[in-house]
Amino acid sequence: MDEVTTLPLSGLLLMRPQVYTDDRGYFFEVSRNSELTQLLGDLDFVQESQSGSHQHVLRGLHYQLNKPQAKLLRVLTGRIFDVVVDLRQQSASFGQWFGIELCSEKKQQLFIPAGFAHGFLTLSSYAEIAYKTDQYYDPASERAIRWDDAQLAIQWPLTCDPIVSTKDAKAHSFASADKMGSDHIIC
Repeated sequence: MDEVTTLPLSGLLLMRPQVYTDDRGYFFEVSRNSELTQLLGDLDFVQESQSGSHQHVLRGLHYQLNKPQAKLLRVLTGRIFDVVVDLRQQSASFGQWFGIELCSEKKQQLFIPAGFAHGFLTLSSYAEIAYKTDQYYDPASERAIRWDDAQLAIQWPLTCDPIVSTKDAKAHSFASADKMGSDHIIC
């Protein structure tokens, strides 16, 4: 990674690769295990997923309780507003949220430690994101917090009512949601 920025919530990182361009196009390394190990410790990414979303689609805020996932996320096409919420009760940033606009043109990657809820709003007409996780998807452990929770008061850059899934519309409030115990603190 050419540039690594520590973001306001504990363990959250924004990484920008060195991009080589010429008249043919561009090239960059998406990841290199030796660099990731130096930055993130001994994480083993075991699953890679991809999603596509139309404009105004809001996904989240999702997390896994018993098998929390660290994620390395990047935007392949389009533009999103990405949001994370720290659910680690022993963390100095517990209950705080952070949002950042990510786009395919900048080729940035966002590292989200285990113990965070995650969601995003599609800003462009269409967006695709890819993310690696260090734990497999576990439906029994899946949880969600309402995207419009009054206590969190996330400042989504909405221009109209977002499009949310039925499951996300029925998600718990932050106050009633399951949180991470001290055994899930990763800094």
